[in-house]
Amino acid sequence: MQSRTRPVTVTVIALTCALAVPFTVGAQVERVADPSWSTPRTADGQPDLQGLWGNKTITPTERPDSAEGRAFLTDEEMAAANQRRVQSLQAQDAAPAQRTSAGGQLGAYGSYWLDSGDTVLSTGQTSLIVDPPDGRAPIKSWALEAKAYGLAHEGEDYRYLSTLDRCLSRGVPGSMLPAGYNNTHRIAQTPDHIVLQHEMIHDLRIIPLSDHAHIDARIGLWMGDARAHWEDDVLVVETRNFHNRGWLATSGAGRRLKGIPTSKAMHVVERYERVSESTIMWTVTVEDPNVYTRPWTISIPLTAEPDYVIYEYACHEGNYAIPNILAGARMEEATAAQATAEGPR
Repeated sequence: MQSRTRPVTVTVIALTCALAVPFTVGAQVERVADPSWSTPRTADGQPDLQGLWGNKTITPTERPDSAEGRAFLTDEEMAAANQRRVQSLQAQDAAPAQRTSAGGQLGAYGSYWLDSGDTVLSTGQTSLIVDPPDGRAPIKSWALEAKAYGLAHEGEDYRYLSTLDRCLSRGVPGSMLPAGYNNTHRIAQTPDHIVLQHEMIHDLRIIPLSDHAHIDARIGLWMGDARAHWEDDVLVVETRNFHNRGWLATSGAGRRLKGIPTSKAMHVVERYERVSESTIMWTVTVEDPNVYTRPWTISIPLTAEPDYVIYEYACHEGNYAIPNILAGARMEEATAAQATAEGPR
């Protein structure tokens, strides 16, 4: 058994078995008893989750090959990873200017507004995914093929472009996953509702604390239909009634998950637990038998950001990005066709 306890008052336990069976790792998050701290409560007695909470991190969504078979980094590895990140950012800032062609890479130009974090998760996880034990999403082959086709043909049709690029929605759980910027979330509570405002796109979820039945199964929504309830001091949010036009992850930070389609069968269960004055443990389990071979789970500590300011979100200046992307692709096709017609020079 490997145990890790950190100042955020979270303990993560990894169970390993290295006998005649394949190496496996299971992970769970447990609250650590702290006699000096008790869960704050609202006027009506609910655990108080209100405030601004951030989740930016350089921990990858899926476990990299370099950490195969390992659920956690050592303290030394965490420090080294954080230092490498700082050095990389410093090198980008110090790089000399260089010219590029239209459509070429701009390097670090404009990267000052990116805010993807410079540290791994305080828990030391090697991936955001904690189940399955290998730290990788169990994606069916057809979904990987559909994702690859869509990403390879983004310029052909607006429907192949990310729903984030189209300024529609990052969906659920995508709206809670770390991205390159806008990684802060506001939680508000009333006696009978939970409100989640996500900085990116300003996706807003107004969730009833109710056991009322979900809407008709024939109705599909970008953010699904959510219901919440309390299990002791843990807020549990269950969401269903999705449609099949969304993506599981829309940001490049999602790596292999970016572009994976959702289906009407997707069922998402989130758990929010205040474990210290400055930390909420957020876990989400995604079940979609059409897309995945089994359910899978992500766990991320959300960190209090009381001084952060969420400004108005403007997705595209003038909302002309998508027409320009498609027009640029048509121009590239015309240029290539002309070159073919003219033949070699």
